[in-house]
Amino acid sequence: MQAPLITSAEVPVLEKRILLVEDETVFAKAVKKHLERARYKVDLAGDLATARAEYKSNAPDLILLDMRLPDGSGLDFLAEIKTSISNTSVLVMSAYGELEDAVSAMKLGASDYLKKPIDLKELLINVEQVFDKNELTQKLTNSAKREQNAAETVDFLGKCQQIKSVREQVERISQLSQSAEVIPPTVLILGETGTGKDVIARLLHAYSSRNQKPFVHVDCASLPKDLIESELFGHEKGAFTNAHVARTGLIEAAEDGVLFLDEIGELPLDLQSKLLAVLERRTLRRVGTTQERPVAAWIVAATNRDIESLADSGEFRSDLYYRLNVMSLSMPALRERGKDILLLADHFATHTARRYGLQFDGFSDEAEDMLLEYPWPGNVREMKHLLERAVLLKGGGVLEENSLGLNKKSETKSDETDMNDDLTLGEAELHLIKQALERTNRNVSKAARELGITRMALRYRIKKYDL
Repeated sequence: MQAPLITSAEVPVLEKRILLVEDETVFAKAVKKHLERARYKVDLAGDLATARAEYKSNAPDLILLDMRLPDGSGLDFLAEIKTSISNTSVLVMSAYGELEDAVSAMKLGASDYLKKPIDLKELLINVEQVFDKNELTQKLTNSAKREQNAAETVDFLGKCQQIKSVREQVERISQLSQSAEVIPPTVLILGETGTGKDVIARLLHAYSSRNQKPFVHVDCASLPKDLIESELFGHEKGAFTNAHVARTGLIEAAEDGVLFLDEIGELPLDLQSKLLAVLERRTLRRVGTTQERPVAAWIVAATNRDIESLADSGEFRSDLYYRLNVMSLSMPALRERGKDILLLADHFATHTARRYGLQFDGFSDEAEDMLLEYPWPGNVREMKHLLERAVLLKGGGVLEENSLGLNKKSETKSDETDMNDDLTLGEAELHLIKQALERTNRNVSKAARELGITRMALRYRIKKYDL
C-alpha cells in the first residue's frame, strides 16, 4: 500500500529542548508547564547528577540552571558544559545575595542571568531572546562562510582598461582597512543594473582585514516599508505592536565587518537622516529607545540611479550623498567592455556546461558577432542567465547564432528610432516602458533589468502612467 503524501504544512516543526535544573519542585513544575505551553520540550533535573545524565542523553538546546543545588554548585556544571564541544546555551537563575555567582557564570559563558523570584512571562521572553540571538548568530556564520566561498570561487573577470582600473581601485581601497582599529571611509559603487556592483562589494570585504567578519547585504529596495526602520536599526521590546522581544537590526548585525547597502537610492527620505546620523556619529538608536549603540561596520553602498541628480532635485539628501561618496567606484556597462564580452560569455557557458556535465565547444563566428553587437541592457547578469539557458537548451557542442535567442543590434534599436523626435521626456519614458513590458510579456523584474532601473522604480512608473 502506498504511503500517504505529506504536505509541507503537515511536516512537524522540531521543538527546542530545554533542560531545567532546579531543586524547588513546585517552581520547576510551574516553569515546565509554562514553557511547554509555548511549545518547548522541557526535561527536569533536581540535582547535578541527574542534570549531567540528562545533558548527556538528550543534548538540550538551552539549560536553565539554578546556582544552589543539593549536590553542588551550578557553576561547576556550567564550566563542564562550556569546556565541552557543545552549542548549548545556559541561562543562570540566581537568588538574592548570589550576585557574585551570577557574575562568575557570565564570565564562564552563560547567556544571561535571572534574579529570583522569577516572573514566568519574563522567563519566557528571556528564553525566546536566547534562541533568537542564536539563530541570528548562526545565520551570520553561514553568511560569512558563503561570502568567503564566493570570494574564493568568483573571479572578477575582465581585461579592458575600465575593469583594470576598477580592480586597482578595489585593491587600493581594501588596503585602507588593514588596521582593525581604523574604520575605512565609506564607498559608493555606481553603475547600471547587472554590472556587478555586489561582486565589487564582496571583493572589498574579501581583500580587507575584515574578511573573517560578517558581510551583511541589505537590499534597500526590497525591505518592507512598514518595517524598514526596525529591520535596519533594530527595536526594543514594546517599541510597537507585536514587538514582544528586543531585536538586533541589520546595521548592528554587521558588527565590525562590512554593511553593504544595495540600491541606496531607494531608501526613504526620513530614514536617510537616521543613516546620516549613524555615519556622522558612528552610533545608532534602536526603535523605542534613546540609548546610543556603537557602530563599527565599514559601510559600502551601491545604486544604479543618478544619485547626484537625485540629490540636486531633493529626492535624495545631498548631505548623505556627500557622506557616502567619500570613495566612489564606477562600474562600466557590459556593452562598453569590448572583447570582455566574449571572455565573459565563454566563462559562463563553460561553467554551466561543467556543472551539468555537458560539452561546450565554443561559439560560431556569427554567434560571437551577435554577442558583440547586442547592447546588453541587463549587463553581466543578463548575459549569465542567457548563456545558462542557451547551453542547457542546446545540450552541448557549438553554440550557434540561433541558439542565443537574441535580436541583432540593428533590430533592437529599430524600435527606438520609431519614436518621434518631438516627444517630451515623459512621453519618451512612457514609450520605452511600454516596449520593455511588451518584450518581456509584462515581467516587471525582467523589464526593469532591461531598462536599467529597480523593480520598485518601474512599479512606480507603471502606476504613474496607469499601465
